[in-house]
Amino acid sequence: MIIREIKEAELNELLELYIHLHETGVPEGNEKLKDTWGTIINDNNHHIIVAEENGKLVSSVVCVIIPNLTRNVRPYAFIENVVTHSDYRKQGYATACLNYARDIAKKENCYKMMLLTGSKDESTLNFYKQAGYNSADKTAFIQWL
Repeated sequence: MIIREIKEAELNELLELYIHLHETGVPEGNEKLKDTWGTIINDNNHHIIVAEENGKLVSSVVCVIIPNLTRNVRPYAFIENVVTHSDYRKQGYATACLNYARDIAKKENCYKMMLLTGSKDESTLNFYKQAGYNSADKTAFIQWL
């Protein structure tokens, strides 16, 4: 298992992996997709961490470092799009990606990491608890646009 940040040429592999998240297909490779990918890949605060097994991307986590004016001007990290290919689940790939994200957050002097999940599945929630996250400290609200 290799844990690392994604390479620019791996967009299509990442999009294929996202089908195992909640997507129903790979988006059309239009200018909007290319522009968005360019923005993400060139943003030093946007980290897409991947687990690679035998040359295949099998898990991924997005970690965004958000500059902040409070907490002694320390940033915080936001974790999103935690996904593992269904054939590779429960083998430690997502945990390794989350640990890599934590290392980035520590290196960037973040004072906290936040993670949101839409899952109500008890095993998924327990996975996040075992990874060090809790649901007691904050209350999340979402407004869909």
